[in-house]
Amino acid sequence: MGHPVGGLSMVSRRMPCELVVFELLPTARGAIAKELVDSYGYTQSKVAQIFGITSVAISQYVKGLRGGNPYIDASVHRDEFYQHIREIAANLHNGADLIEELCCLCKFFKESGMIEEIYAKQGATMPLSKCMECPRKNI
Repeated sequence: MGHPVGGLSMVSRRMPCELVVFELLPTARGAIAKELVDSYGYTQSKVAQIFGITSVAISQYVKGLRGGNPYIDASVHRDEFYQHIREIAANLHNGADLIEELCCLCKFFKESGMIEEIYAKQGATMPLSKCMECPRKNI
């Protein structure tokens, strides 16, 4: 059980950002890495440099040992999610900024309802906390 905060268990109530960081971004990073390697011929070292992580982590992403999420694969938004992944990989290949691209993906997570869907599939009993406006005003 989580520590009570404001009388609520952290297990039964989560912030949208938690779901993005722990459930969605690892899968997105893995899928983007795999797309860059498979579709654009990037080396794992080059992808690691773009992501600012080790090539070992990229290798694990590409092999599917890291970053998968059954909630995303079962989501009604799955196809749309992977379409965004392909677009992000293309944008990165054309020089886009990784952080800007991930922020746009986060916007998709919120606007599509994917965050709420995954939260509900996890068996949440409390309402999802309201998401604050993203501080990155340029997206």
